[in-house]
Order: sequence, then C-alpha cells, then structure tokens
Amino acid sequence: MQDAFVVRRETHIPAPPAAVFALLTDPEKILRWMGTEAQTELHPGGLYLVNVTGARFARGSFREVVPVHRLAYSFGWDGSEVVPPGSSLVEIDLIEQPDGTLLRLTHTGLPSAEQCVGHAEGWAHYLGRLTEVAAGRDPGPDIMAGRT
Repeated sequence: MQDAFVVRRETHIPAPPAAVFALLTDPEKILRWMGTEAQTELHPGGLYLVNVTGARFARGSFREVVPVHRLAYSFGWDGSEVVPPGSSLVEIDLIEQPDGTLLRLTHTGLPSAEQCVGHAEGWAHYLGRLTEVAAGRDPGPDIMAGRT
C-alpha cells in the first residue's frame, strides 16, 4: 500500500503566486532557500535536479508545469536504493490569497513510514526557508547542509 505513505504540507507564503513559482523553478532563486546547485527544464519530461544539502542530489523530471499555479515532478535521490531518482511524486499547488499564496504540497510514492517522516521533516525545513526568502528575509545558514 504505497499510497498510504504520503507527506502533505500546507503553508502560507506572503508573496504572490508568480514570485513563489519563480522561487520553486528558477535555479538561481531555488538556491536562495535550498541547495548548492540546481538545474530545471520547465516542461513535461524536463529535468529537475537539485543538490539539496551540498552532499545529496534530488533528481526527477517534470510531469506538469502550469506557470504560477501548479508543478508536479518525479523525485528521488541519486545513489539511493530506497528512494531512487524518479520513484516518488511531488505535487505543488499555488493558490492565490489576498495576502499572498497558499502552497499545498503532496509527496506520494514514498516506500515506508520512516521515509515519510524524514521527507516530512525536510519539506517542513525547506518550506520554512522558502517562506523567509519570499518575505524578503535571509533564512540564514542551512542547518541541513552537508547531510546525506
């Protein structure tokens, strides 16, 4: 029952959807809140590649790209047998609100409860950093840097 292992996160971001979308898709902007290297090819089948901690690459391919509204991409870790590249799915919806954007993230296809816990912690951490950057603040050093 792989579908039982789902990470869901919802967060309010004090910026318009277009700004949040750019922070999620533009490699230079991604690096403001997550990672040390990033490459994106924003079309179905295009590459999603982020060296999240400076020691671990997340790799997948875009399934859906609806500018300023929705992203869906396969996801996994280079060198991992547990969550290999492209083995799970990240879906992000951006809902415009009067005071910013509601970001809804769903991460499906994870293989175990343990992986759900680890990925939930990672998403909570990085969505917090994304929120800080979107609000025009410096998120500070990444405490996840160097983790494998």
